[in-house]
Amino acid sequence: MCGIAGIILRRGSPDIASLTLAAARLGHRGPDDSGVHCVDSVGLAHTRLSIIDLGGGHQPILDTDGHYALVANGEIYNFVELRAELEADGCRFRTHSDSETILHAYDRFGVAGLQRLNGMFAFALYSTRDRTLILGRDRLGIKPLYYAVLPDRVAFASEIKGLLPLLPRVPEISPEALARFFEIGFNSGAETILQGIRKLEPGTALVIDEGLTPRQITYWSALDIPQRELALEEACEELDPLFDQVLREHMRSDVPYGLFLSGGLDSGILMARLSRWGNAPLRTFSVGYAGTDEGNELADALRVAERFGSDHTELRLDMMDVFRALPLCVRAADDLMYDPACLPSALMAQAAARELKVVFTGEGGDEVFAGYGRYRRSPLQQIMKQILHPRTGNYRRGSRWPESLRRSGFGDTLEAGRKWLYGPVESAWAETPRGWGFLRRAQYTDIRTELADNLLVKVDRTLMAFGLEGRVPYLDHRIVELGLSLPDRLKVQGRVGKRILRHWAEPLLPQGQSEGKKRGFGVPIGEVLRGDLLERLGGKLAASPLIREWLRPELVPALVALQRRTGTGATGPLLQLMQLALWGRFILDDPDACPSAEEDPLDWIG
Repeated sequence: MCGIAGIILRRGSPDIASLTLAAARLGHRGPDDSGVHCVDSVGLAHTRLSIIDLGGGHQPILDTDGHYALVANGEIYNFVELRAELEADGCRFRTHSDSETILHAYDRFGVAGLQRLNGMFAFALYSTRDRTLILGRDRLGIKPLYYAVLPDRVAFASEIKGLLPLLPRVPEISPEALARFFEIGFNSGAETILQGIRKLEPGTALVIDEGLTPRQITYWSALDIPQRELALEEACEELDPLFDQVLREHMRSDVPYGLFLSGGLDSGILMARLSRWGNAPLRTFSVGYAGTDEGNELADALRVAERFGSDHTELRLDMMDVFRALPLCVRAADDLMYDPACLPSALMAQAAARELKVVFTGEGGDEVFAGYGRYRRSPLQQIMKQILHPRTGNYRRGSRWPESLRRSGFGDTLEAGRKWLYGPVESAWAETPRGWGFLRRAQYTDIRTELADNLLVKVDRTLMAFGLEGRVPYLDHRIVELGLSLPDRLKVQGRVGKRILRHWAEPLLPQGQSEGKKRGFGVPIGEVLRGDLLERLGGKLAASPLIREWLRPELVPALVALQRRTGTGATGPLLQLMQLALWGRFILDDPDACPSAEEDPLDWIG
């Protein structure tokens, strides 16, 4: 796992100091090594977290003939098989790094070579032959890549904070993206919180010629997955060897790995299968709250850990400890994103990173095999929602803001930005074929929006903030293609989701574990926003430049009064305002600041 950044200019040579600063801003992603390479009008920067080929995987990687230069972030899990194929075709490798297979796959097959890569990746490859820069991103968007197209340059980086040193000025905030953050909780689609900075979409490559004309190519889409008719046992017989193949590829590493064990079905399956193939007790971690079992999955996680004999660590967090991680999480997230689960996740990542560089997580199982309750609407509910909201079937709508406070508190520019709130969701819903039913359309919409732009951002940023790589086997594209191809009855049966996973996993897990209901991981942050801290927070927020710019002055006192009166009624909006104020501090005003996970958030708001 690494950080990458770079630039291609219309004319002239890249500025080494800017590239070095970009790499420094990404140092948390790759604390083990760094490198900068310039050729023609292109500059590439890399920071490395050493996972495979510890001694010889320095980047940028150059081919033996000097035709290509590559920087890559992620893992190519089938590099062993792909390297053998490419060497048989005459390719000469300079390293044993999995990333070098990207370079030779492109040399042999062009952009079509991306279809041969099984993994999570974002890369930039420059060809001196035709003076072309190629940016590529994995099929599901597991690894991030941002870019900006200007008249005199195209710049890119793994994170926004690493991209900004390569631009002549910091772009303006997008009202649409800010409104989407407040309403939905994250910003979806290609646009970001800063105007002109875009995300390279999952499953695509961007080809940029020396005239700086970008051409986007889609090399994979979940829309192309055909529907199949399979019986339950047939599907399980197909899933079993495929899951083993995927997991054994994901286990390739020159450093030890562990598992985030939630106590749920998805991580329980990973525990069972990783224990089968591993040579030593697996290192596992779970998180909960001190003094209460409410919302905790610690007992379930411990039961699974004991069943398979893992070396298990429980983190029991005080809520104030969770609150203190907010500055670090806001800086790490890069774009604005409301997901309080980032806070305990970051503290678990911090604990794991003290001894590991790689952990497995269960993200993706709910989207691929239909685990969420929102997938289990009755036919009548589906029809009614489609009539009321034909562009999305009312899918993924809702707000944590009291309507009256939003109307009175949002400034005119922010309120105007709300007209495009559900554009990305509507676009994803509209892309689906006419013959698809509600369940598959909902899965596709989640994969294109919530998964890529929220959940995977959380995994990447909270882990990489501590130099920890997260591997997500359920999002291997072969697993995704199997899951989406299945008929609805193998995914949802009555009020139960993940039917195929539950049936397949029943012999693997402790009795009753495969039958457990899906539970979200609550973060009762409202317990902290009380008393003197709440009053201090109100004063800090009211003085924040960004809040004064985008919101009306009466909003903060109204939210504080609501929180004081109800105890929890304004927790979400207050936390979002804190995030906005902190984001302005770390991304716009002081991007070199590096808060720890043990800060008083109010000290950083101003």
